[in-house]
Order: sequence, then C-alpha cells, then structure tokens
Amino acid sequence: MTCRRVVPPLHAAAVAWLTLAAATVAAQTARPQTAAPLTLAAAVERALAANQTLIAARLQRPVDVAGVDVAGERPNPEVVYEWSKEVPRQSIGATLPIELGGKRQRRLDLANATVAAGDADLARVIAEVRNDVRRAYFEVVAADARVQIAEDVRALAQRARDAANARVTAGDAPRADLTQSELALASSDNDLIAARGESVAARAELNQLLGQPPAEPLALADALTAVPLPSEPDALALASSASTELQVLDRRILEQTARVNLANSLTTPDISAGGTFTYDAFPEFRFGWRATFGITVPLLSTHKAGTRVEELTLTRLKAERDAALARIRGTIAAALSRAAAARDQMANYERRILPLALESERLAQAAYDGGQTNLPALVLALQTARDTRQRGVQAGLDYTRALADLERAIGASLR
Repeated sequence: MTCRRVVPPLHAAAVAWLTLAAATVAAQTARPQTAAPLTLAAAVERALAANQTLIAARLQRPVDVAGVDVAGERPNPEVVYEWSKEVPRQSIGATLPIELGGKRQRRLDLANATVAAGDADLARVIAEVRNDVRRAYFEVVAADARVQIAEDVRALAQRARDAANARVTAGDAPRADLTQSELALASSDNDLIAARGESVAARAELNQLLGQPPAEPLALADALTAVPLPSEPDALALASSASTELQVLDRRILEQTARVNLANSLTTPDISAGGTFTYDAFPEFRFGWRATFGITVPLLSTHKAGTRVEELTLTRLKAERDAALARIRGTIAAALSRAAAARDQMANYERRILPLALESERLAQAAYDGGQTNLPALVLALQTARDTRQRGVQAGLDYTRALADLERAIGASLR
C-alpha cells in the first residue's frame, strides 16, 4: 500500500516563500550585470584554478623537484698544481673523493620524500581552500536571504505606515500611531541598509577566494538545504583513508625516516684516491708520478649525535600522528552532533515555525487594517515574524557551518 504525505497549506506557503525569496535575491544580484548561476561545485573548481594562495603553494613543487637534482650531485675532483724549490720542482695532481655508505642514494631518497611531502602539503592547502569556499559561499546565500527578509519587512512597515496614515486621517486612530509607524519604517530602512552592506561584504570575501575582483557579480544557485550527513563510521573511515592532515604527517614520517637513513650513512668514513704527475727534477729524472690514497678518520666527529637527533624527531612525528588521529575522531563526533542538531532545527523551521510566522504576519496586518487591534500589537507581531524568519536563516547557516566543520575535521571533501 502506498502512503502519500499531504503537504499542509502553511508548509506549502513556507516553501513558496523560500522559492520566491531565492528567485528575488538572484534577480537582484544579477541587476548590475548578468551573471550565470554558480553552484558550490563550480565555485570550488573556479577557486582551484584561480585562487592566489593555491597558485603560490603550487610553486613549491618545482623547488622540491630541483632539490632531487641537487641531491644526486657527486663530489667534484680536486686538481692541485705545486711549484717548489726542491726537486721535483713542479707537479700536477688530482684527488677524487669517493662517498661510501650509500650517501648519494640516501640523499636522493630524502629529496624524493621531500617532494612527496610537498605534494601532500599542497593537497592540504587545496582542502583548506575548498572548505573556505564552502563557508564563504553559504555566507553569501544567508546574507542574500537576510536582504530578502529586510526588504519584506520594509514592505510590511510601509503598508503599516500607509494603513496608520489612513486611519489617522479618518479619525479612527490617534496621531501617535502614525508616528510609531514612521519609526518602524525608519528602523526597517536601517536594517535593510545593514543587510545589503553585509551581502556586499560577503560577496567580496567569496570573490577573493575565487580569484576575482571584489565587485564581480555573483548569482548563487545552491540554497541552505539539508544534505545527507555521513554516519560516524563512514566519516571516520573517510578521514583514515583521505585525510590530508594525516597524509601530510605520513609523508613527513617517511621524509624523516629518510633523514635517519642519511644520518646513519654519514657514520661511514669516506675515502679519496688521487695521483700526481711530477717533472722538472733534472738530473735525477725528467718525469715521475705518485699515487695517493686517503680515508676520513672518525676521530673528532662520528655523526652519532646527528643520528640520535633524527631518530628522536621521527619518534615525535609518530606521536603527533597518533595525537592527530585521536583529535580528528573527537572533532568528527562533535561536528556530526552539531550538524545533526542544526539539520533538525532547520527542518523544524521549514515545516512548522516559518509557516506559522508567515500566517502571523498576514493575520496581524488584516486585524489592524480592520480596526480589530492597535498599532503596537501589529508592530510586535511583525517584529516577532521577522525575528523568526531570521532565526530560520541562521539555522540553515548553522547547518552549513557544521558541515564545513565536519569537512575540515575529516580533511577531505564532502560530496
């Protein structure tokens, strides 16, 4: 048997109001210049291509790759010319240092590990930019909704002022009603100015993340809606496999392991081999030669202290990863709890509170127009309805913020 849910009239009115508000705000945003609707996904892609922070972060990789070439360099031979008063009076010699213990390969391993760590750090920066765009995007959506509410309230205050003026002219209401309605209209004008200023400021912040001029027109397509929340096990699994913070620590641990190996290789002494061509030793001989062989004696410096430093650093990094994993688990649980509460709160506003607020506005206006109530009661009803609608927008914004906190805790993008 199929059950069909009937949408209550008040709920339908709330949905219609939200749809109309979104359409009105989008139209107002596009008035100066026509802007194509921008979804959150498209905004993220635009930021990944043009964000100045990412452009600067990507310049680190060529530096790390160049470090691989530096690590692969071999010691240069040393050529020496000697001139002396004794025979043989002149000689030309060359000495070639020879590294032992795999020092060159250990340097290459460290340089490649540094490249990998840099790639992980870039992925972390990308995740942070994604998160910042998500936050800024819905801040603009909420600011636009507040502008729409302020405009609606101003329209209601305008109608209340007109109704008060008509009743005062007809002698059905005292002059104080008109004065109070004028005050309410002036206050609504002030609220509208503040809401529009906040909308412009929120757009400037989003445009900065997108690599665009602050005044670039934006028409946002996504709304403050409740998207599905992942379960705690799924969120923890995603964090364990895709967290950019953990990946950075893992790559740094591998990089530090390479540093330990390089430090160990430095404890192996190096050797050098060379030869010298001698001449100008008449009458004993005309030309001569000699071969040399040397080894570094680890007498004053054994490099064991350096190895100990790198090993202790590796131990600290592993402890940092364990601490980060524990912190991420706690943060995910907290973010999920806040997001679930904000989602339920927003749903309650959409289904129950907002429809009642709209009905209260209508009844209060009709009662005053019909002379059934006084102006203070109308102003109070309108103020209550406005505050209720503002709290509804705030509930939606709180939900998107909780999602952003969850995304940051997981360290990977929420689809």
